[in-house]
Amino acid sequence: MLRYFFIGFTLLLLLLVSMTGLRGWKSKRPPLELFPDMVRQAKYKAQTESSFYADGRAAQAHATGTVPMGYSAPQAKFADSNSSSTDLAGPYKNIQFSGSPTYRETGRMGTQWGTGIPFEVTPSIMQRGQERYNISCAVCHAATGQGNGIASKYGLNGIANQHQQRIRDMADGEIFNTITWGKNTMMGYGSNIQVPDRWAIICYLRALQRSQNATLSDVPDAEQKKLNR
Repeated sequence: MLRYFFIGFTLLLLLLVSMTGLRGWKSKRPPLELFPDMVRQAKYKAQTESSFYADGRAAQAHATGTVPMGYSAPQAKFADSNSSSTDLAGPYKNIQFSGSPTYRETGRMGTQWGTGIPFEVTPSIMQRGQERYNISCAVCHAATGQGNGIASKYGLNGIANQHQQRIRDMADGEIFNTITWGKNTMMGYGSNIQVPDRWAIICYLRALQRSQNATLSDVPDAEQKKLNR
């Protein structure tokens, strides 16, 4: 019994030596590689032909509407003069991602976090902020900002409640920085959310916070009169 074991072990050893020791031999035939270790990969090189596509080219044209990484984002449709939301054109005239040391793009005033929105806040800006918040933030922080979004149902812990006093007292610039670079378990959205949209989200977040902590004095006089009727 032991003899058969040694015979089998010897044959296995010879097979392994053959597989590894014969690598690198030159031959006109395609090599037999059980473990190529990514030495050679199935791929198309630049300017080569391909039988997969109808036009015979391996390199296909970019999909319509896509933007190469590292280039400025295209102008948004709502910034067009024919758009009904013309008041959005102000902060969106030159849509770009962070790239300068200004307060508008860093949230800092000198060495301190600044406070305030760097452009006029209009109803359309608030609507834009609500839309962007629901797209990028509500999945974790929930539509109300309570921190119990759908992601919390699947094991994501530590989601911040946007209504806690710490965040209510936080400077707008620090919130902008958090959106840009992330914090703790939150990833950064600086490469996905444009600078004006980050400020629009902050506008909507402040409105959410105020809605949960509002008093009668926050209601306009005209609306109070309607309530008293």
